Amino acid sequence: MKLRNPFKNLTKFEWTLWIFSLAAIITSFFAVGNTQYANLAASLLGVTSLIFAARGDAFGMVLMIAFSTLYATVSFFAKYYGETIIYMCMQLPCAVTSLISWLRHPSGKGAAEVKIGKFSKKHIFIIVPLVAGVTTAAYFTLRAFDTANLIVSTISVATSLTALYLMILRIPAYALAFILNDLVLITLWGVACATSLDYLSLTVCFSIFLLNDTYTFICWTKRKKRQSQTQPAAQTEVNEEEK
Repeated sequence: MKLRNPFKNLTKFEWTLWIFSLAAIITSFFAVGNTQYANLAASLLGVTSLIFAARGDAFGMVLMIAFSTLYATVSFFAKYYGETIIYMCMQLPCAVTSLISWLRHPSGKGAAEVKIGKFSKKHIFIIVPLVAGVTTAAYFTLRAFDTANLIVSTISVATSLTALYLMILRIPAYALAFILNDLVLITLWGVACATSLDYLSLTVCFSIFLLNDTYTFICWTKRKKRQSQTQPAAQTEVNEEEK
């Protein structure tokens, strides 16, 4: 099997966005004399995964698996058990599932870009009770563990699960749900910064996530439109060959 260089096809804008994201996180980390290098590593992995997710490249899911594992560990030691549960019990398995789904649904033969999925009414009847049930259960579980910032942590469960469900289905709105989750996490880690500046890099991280997820939503919306225009043409060619 031939190895693929995932960085080869990044556009100039994506290189600029990625380098800016890395620089912002690294600068904020060392500016306050932070020595929590696990926080830094998690942040750098996270923003890098989003660059490839924006491209619809399954390599982004590989990085997200690594990010989820490390971020869950950081959250545990910060007593943000809600984030630990989200990333170990939800984000990590969903990232693995998304990786499989994205690899099984390329936009074309041998293409690195994923094929955009379709959202149907049946998904509404699945996602609404699923998010409501999991969020309610999470609230009482997190309260039992004396989780810091309980309400914000609970909201993070709801926004994360929505985003992850849509991500597995390869639906552009998943990035929109992650944008909402970014706002929640900026609040969560911003509060933690009031206690210790060691968490500043994570606050900056999710601010950068907000920027990257916005770019992802724009890219996926354009990709959906482009694929919907090219697929009918491809189908026409197949029909002509069959004749």
